[in-house]
Amino acid sequence: MTIRVPLREQRDASYDIQIGPGVIAELPALLGKYCPAPAYAVVTDSHVAKLYGDEVVTRVSRTGHRAELLTFPAGEWNKTRETWASLSDRMLAAHFGRDCAVIALGGGVVGDVAGFLAATYLRGVPYVQVPTSLLAMIDSSIGGKTGVDVPAGKNLLGAFHQPRFVAADLTLLTSLPPVQLSAGLAEAVKHGVIADAEYLAFLERDHAAILGKDGAALERVVQRSVEIKAAVVAEDEREAGRRAILNFGHTIGHAIEATSKFEVLHGEAVAIGMVYEARLGEALGVTAQGTTERIVRLLEQFRLPVERPEGASADRLIEVMRADKKVRGGEIRFAVPKEIGVMYQKDGWTIPAEEPRVREVLA
Repeated sequence: MTIRVPLREQRDASYDIQIGPGVIAELPALLGKYCPAPAYAVVTDSHVAKLYGDEVVTRVSRTGHRAELLTFPAGEWNKTRETWASLSDRMLAAHFGRDCAVIALGGGVVGDVAGFLAATYLRGVPYVQVPTSLLAMIDSSIGGKTGVDVPAGKNLLGAFHQPRFVAADLTLLTSLPPVQLSAGLAEAVKHGVIADAEYLAFLERDHAAILGKDGAALERVVQRSVEIKAAVVAEDEREAGRRAILNFGHTIGHAIEATSKFEVLHGEAVAIGMVYEARLGEALGVTAQGTTERIVRLLEQFRLPVERPEGASADRLIEVMRADKKVRGGEIRFAVPKEIGVMYQKDGWTIPAEEPRVREVLA
């Protein structure tokens, strides 16, 4: 299936998301249609390279185009300026010109780093996303957010750079470890909470089939989550308005990632963040009572954590949140649900919370 991301601000940057089993086999044809180039830098991490790196390079090379594999060590802790610099230097040394393109092959970390590399290399070259994890398929590969982490916080250096297309091959999910599948499902839960109560009900009803990697169930997860993310991005490309709802669970979630030195997976941190942010919404009187309880129940069904790690104290989390990109006028702001399927909106899509109240909820 094909889902379009029709961008309003840059109509010529609109792009398609291709979803289905075996899509990776169609990559050479998709490149020729959406992102033609004489040379491709295939950027991936050390884990994905072993699984799919040679296959992608071989498929692209067979078309007569140059394709080279550039890898970096797997792990969020390698999503750094140093990794970006190393990849940039290697592309320059390999004489990739301004007519080249980048293929981001991997999960969210690869997509963010490779996208930032493409956004900055020779002042910008095109790139495509080939996500290999559920989280990347339904969230991070869509929307053009690219960047790296720095000691001060997560994703504080980056750029908006939209891909030419996204190729989501559902067969790649069959090799996904259970913990990575669960991490991706945190974003699916988020999509249901922020935009579609019926979708959340499906996740509740079919959680066993989804965890069992039933093909039809996973296809529905990917399709509906992509539709939700694409619709929000199309309306607000650069997060000037409604796109802020996609940050539900991320303000606290990013702080948990940072304080754990990324030992907590992104999806796990977002799961925990959603619990506390929904609880905060209830405490502020803007979220329907019982919303948090329902979110907790579903996250536990998907084998996700719902309590902050012992080492992540309330004071430390607040300290990290003060450096978050979403801070405005010194206020920590949160995107919270009004009820399942509907986000709170008044004077924007986020609500400020005083630190004593945040600390009380975290405790």
